[in-house]
Amino acid sequence: MLSILLDHFTGTLWLALAAMLIAAVFGILFGVIAAVRPHSWLDRALITTSVLGISVPSFVAGILIAMTFGFYWSHWTGLNLTGQLYETDPFTGRHLVLRNLLLPAFALGIRPLAVITQLTRSSMLDVLSQDYIRTARAKGLSSYQTIVGHALKNALNPVITAVSGWLASLMAGAFFIEYIFNWKGLGTVTLRAVENLDFPVVMGATIFIAFLFVVINIVVDVLYAVLDPRVRLS
Repeated sequence: MLSILLDHFTGTLWLALAAMLIAAVFGILFGVIAAVRPHSWLDRALITTSVLGISVPSFVAGILIAMTFGFYWSHWTGLNLTGQLYETDPFTGRHLVLRNLLLPAFALGIRPLAVITQLTRSSMLDVLSQDYIRTARAKGLSSYQTIVGHALKNALNPVITAVSGWLASLMAGAFFIEYIFNWKGLGTVTLRAVENLDFPVVMGATIFIAFLFVVINIVVDVLYAVLDPRVRLS
């Protein structure tokens, strides 16, 4: 049982990390842009798009992305409808195929990207209204130094909480996404175990997922103290 879970854990780990990397990078970027230009057309467009991203279920987004970019437009994108992280060629052997990771990671990262965008915008707007930001601007610091060096660092705590929660959830097994893209991961092996009434694997997967949540939450508590001097580890 343990060997089965560990064998499928690598695929889910890569998928979850890639999805959260996409969500965190673009979510923070979009949130900062929206906060710097509040109530502009760009702000409204980003917020409207993020609301749509939160509203669309993962299995719907996965099907649409798979059919659009992996089937209808595959001759332009060069991406496949299904595929694994590692493929075996009879001549060259086993090799890494990162392009197979793009579509499932993007489909899995849409909802956390939308949440992170709104959290970053809200937190940045609150921080930008603080007195020390006005002081930094009065000292002649550039907008880049003020936003990145002072405001963004102090606005990241709620974002880290969201990232940690989503990462734990995604690593727990993106069941629909893995099933749609035929991705070898914890979600796939758990669904097959349920179909085959393999209860030891189902219970093992549940315990393994709970362990992931505990570990990730501990790591997040440590990151709080690193990013925010107001938080101290006792």
